[in-house]
Amino acid sequence: MTQTRAHFASLTVWLLAVAWLASCSAQGKVRSSDPGVPVAPVKQGDVQLRVNATGELHATHTAMMTAPAIAGGSLQIIRLLKAGSVVKTGDDIVDFDPSQQEFNLGQNRSDLEQADQEIVKARDDAAVQAAQDQTALLKDQFDVRQAELEVSKNELVSAIDAQKANLTLEEAKRALTQLQQDIKSHAASGLATIAVDEEKAHKAKLAMDQALENIKNMQVHSPIAGLVVIRQNQSAAGGFFFGGMTLPDFQQGDQVYPGSVIADVIDMDNMEITAHVSESDRVNVKAGQSVEIHVDALPGVVLTGTVKNLAATAGYFFDSGGGSSDVSVALNHPDKLLRPGFTAHVVILGDDVKKALWIAREAIFEKDGKQIVYAQGANGFEPRSVQIKYLTEGVAVIDGLKVGTEVAVIDPSQKTAGSAKPAAAGPVGAPR
Repeated sequence: MTQTRAHFASLTVWLLAVAWLASCSAQGKVRSSDPGVPVAPVKQGDVQLRVNATGELHATHTAMMTAPAIAGGSLQIIRLLKAGSVVKTGDDIVDFDPSQQEFNLGQNRSDLEQADQEIVKARDDAAVQAAQDQTALLKDQFDVRQAELEVSKNELVSAIDAQKANLTLEEAKRALTQLQQDIKSHAASGLATIAVDEEKAHKAKLAMDQALENIKNMQVHSPIAGLVVIRQNQSAAGGFFFGGMTLPDFQQGDQVYPGSVIADVIDMDNMEITAHVSESDRVNVKAGQSVEIHVDALPGVVLTGTVKNLAATAGYFFDSGGGSSDVSVALNHPDKLLRPGFTAHVVILGDDVKKALWIAREAIFEKDGKQIVYAQGANGFEPRSVQIKYLTEGVAVIDGLKVGTEVAVIDPSQKTAGSAKPAAAGPVGAPR
């Protein structure tokens, strides 16, 4: 009987323990003995906030090499530097066939010479006409004077002779007046002829100067030093494009339209990276912060840079499914092997947080709209609200826990690690 009571008492204690554990589980606690829940301690120390991002290199200073804007049809490339050529300021990048402009120059020079000859002839003709008019003027003036002398004798001659003298005087005066008008007309006509010939010469001179300028522009020189990048010849496809189509680059012998961009010269001494920073990391990025740069095409090479500016508004980063901002990073000492379009991984070295409490970011979970951790206690994992002061991809700087507290890095309320919140790729907050 005594043994039965003892057995009953043990069973009662066991049932109470089971009920207590069930109550704990209902309150969000999980048995600490679960071997499938990895933990990490809360630590204290100096933390440098780091932000990982990927971006693409581009040059801040680029000069376009364009075909000269010359009317009259297409132009033919007769010389073109190879892609990747390193050039200095003033180097010849691309030459076009100048034969048409040289023909125009010869034609315009001939027109100018002919116009100059016509000007000389017009001036000579005007001078001859002026001399003839001056002779005729002296003669008519003499005739008028002679007629006036004859009229002065009218009192001594017959009425008929007097009448004849008066008629002769009137005729001489009319002839003189007409001649004076003709002289003015001859002078104006001579000046007009000279002006027309001078305008022809002026137009021929302008056309000749334009032809000379066009011939000069057939050689396109770079205004900056840098690297030559050849553009694709879109006209080679005849205006038809389809997915996956590869267009050839411009090359010697191609026909191009005036104004077409044939190549670019890229200033390799001034390179920048435009990187995408996630919305959660945006608050940790400021202008002037140092940056470590790892270019995918140059394995093992570590470059340095500085955050130049941060976009004022966030965009949508399709790769991550969330908001992002563009960050411009200026390279301190660009490598000569860098090329625009290279992808790079950047590590932005953010602020130093002194004596910070920190845990792995994987240990932060969201429950009922609050940020929590699962802290390990004597009876299991218990959810606790924490205040997140800084958050990066790898480290969370928090407040509300004690140093040494162990927290779960997967959701312990789940039975398998596979259902836990996935960890971010790579730590970017570096405890020191």
